[in-house]
Amino acid sequence: MARPLAKFATQADPKVLDEVRAIAAKEGKQLQGVIDEALRDFVEKRKRGRARPEILTAFGESLAEFDALYQELAK
Repeated sequence: MARPLAKFATQADPKVLDEVRAIAAKEGKQLQGVIDEALRDFVEKRKRGRARPEILTAFGESLAEFDALYQELAK
């Protein structure tokens, strides 16, 4: 059974809101679903205080593969 939703009112930058609406339309989702997902991501990010695990994994793989290149670029 779905959890009941709480209504709230807020304001947003019109350009950002247009982009969120476009994402919802492109993904075939309702606006509230995309906003809920964004809020969940925001809360998780703040709880962890660091990047998402999949981002850290990709970063680690990149370091492993391109370490020599990164060392040269740092010089």
